[in-house]
Amino acid sequence: MTYIFAHRGSSKDCPENTMAAFKKAFKDGADGIELDVQLSKDGIPVIIHDEKIDRTTNGKGYVVDNTYDELSQLDAGSWFSKKFNKESIPSLQLFLEWITPLPMLLNIELKNNIVEYNGLEEKVLQLLHHYGMMDRTVISSFNHYSLVKIRRLNNYVQTAPLYSSGLFEPWEYVKAVCSQSAHPNYKSLHPYIMKGFKRNNIPVRPYTVNSQKWMKYFFEWGAEAIITDYPILARELLTAFHHIPRADFFKNSDQTFYNEKEKL
Repeated sequence: MTYIFAHRGSSKDCPENTMAAFKKAFKDGADGIELDVQLSKDGIPVIIHDEKIDRTTNGKGYVVDNTYDELSQLDAGSWFSKKFNKESIPSLQLFLEWITPLPMLLNIELKNNIVEYNGLEEKVLQLLHHYGMMDRTVISSFNHYSLVKIRRLNNYVQTAPLYSSGLFEPWEYVKAVCSQSAHPNYKSLHPYIMKGFKRNNIPVRPYTVNSQKWMKYFFEWGAEAIITDYPILARELLTAFHHIPRADFFKNSDQTFYNEKEKL
């Protein structure tokens, strides 16, 4: 069974990383939510992707130069559509209060590969512990030093390195950074790479899988999860996958990767 993680929430229907996007993802049938966390000037974990607030709010400047009160007063929805003008940058605490009672998984990406946020790892772990979300959360980052730090602070929560290029034997690299799973760019996952991950029992959750062809490819391989902007589409395809014989399921799809796997 492949889990469906909504990338920054249902970010094709709502402004990314807002409560509207997260609530829509739950409604769309997502199994989990992927989101990005940084620290405000006063050390509050906040949910936003870019290091600067310019693209997704009506403000300007860096996240790190604004207090949480200042960030929470910004309009984080009108850039997407005027009907979302009341959406704001949520704190991680606010989000956890919402998701804790729901039957959903969580992927927190630590956005500290450009701006070094002192104490980000500790603050995130404290909140996860407080809300009892450790066993439902995987922490990922492009900053792999940060993931090693997470493991030193807490050897229970699962971690996963994010990477975009073709690492040599990436399953060995995952072990080297003390992680248990991997979040690669989906285009790097050729059949022989998927086979290596399978052989080493390392779960793979590729990002950002938006085409039907690639969704079907990862469902057939039994990927642990996919991270997608279209959770409702992924849910429909996954439902079809479990009710239609595989030969029929792939009949009208692009066979490139499916055939390559069959040759191994």
